[in-house]
Amino acid sequence: MTAQPASRVLVRAGSEPGPDGSLVHVTAESAGWRHVGFEVVRLQRGQRLERRTLAEEACVVILGGRCRAAAGGQEWSDIGSRTNPFDGPPYGLYVSLGAEYTLEALTDHVELAIGTAPVVSPTEARTPRLITPTDVGVSTRGAGSMERTIHDILMEDQPAETLLVTEVLTPGGHWSSYPPHKHDTDDRPRETYLEELYYHRLRRPEGWAVQRVYTRDRTLDATVAVRDGDCVLVPRGYHPVCAAPGYDLYYLNIMAGPVRRWLVTLDPDVERALA
Repeated sequence: MTAQPASRVLVRAGSEPGPDGSLVHVTAESAGWRHVGFEVVRLQRGQRLERRTLAEEACVVILGGRCRAAAGGQEWSDIGSRTNPFDGPPYGLYVSLGAEYTLEALTDHVELAIGTAPVVSPTEARTPRLITPTDVGVSTRGAGSMERTIHDILMEDQPAETLLVTEVLTPGGHWSSYPPHKHDTDDRPRETYLEELYYHRLRRPEGWAVQRVYTRDRTLDATVAVRDGDCVLVPRGYHPVCAAPGYDLYYLNIMAGPVRRWLVTLDPDVERALA
């Protein structure tokens, strides 16, 4: 079989926001999968984003700026504590199935990342809730040139139906999502099937990073240079990232699948090489 081209996994960000403020918009249909949707919206002071979760749930991550928020009859007058994604753990908003939500920009520039996933059979009644920086689990993963910082926003320890959301900050010159792992097979307790989207930002916007998405049989084998604001789709396979020296990298991971568990297996060739 012929390997899929890099264009199938790379989604470039727009240079300017659309009329609705959207910088990048990925639907399940456009990605060719079933579970993950994603959007980045930029608002100017006083602009409002108004949405409703119909057959889905959503997690809004405030990338930068401050805003007023309302969801499911609750209101939060002033949320958001960072100027950019590198400025500490984020505020977020979990929006459950069938809820209206609104965010209004309180500062000149507000950037919001919105991850969505369909909810077919809800396990319980859930209500929208605010996620504060103190709710976010902060940890260090890896060592040496594989060390990076993790911000767990909506992982398994936080209630939701299907979404898993985390941020990763990788210093320039370091590898991330390494050793390479995959989660494309329902093989519990070893592995779960999860679609995944990487949303990349660089501390220096002129910079770049490299991401590879590949399967062992190489029917999917893509290596892409990502720029500030780009997305990489991971429908299956291993998906390591490397930040170029001098260019600190941030990425936001949105994952979803039939089972809300993050179980992965490592590339055995790399495991042997690192042993």
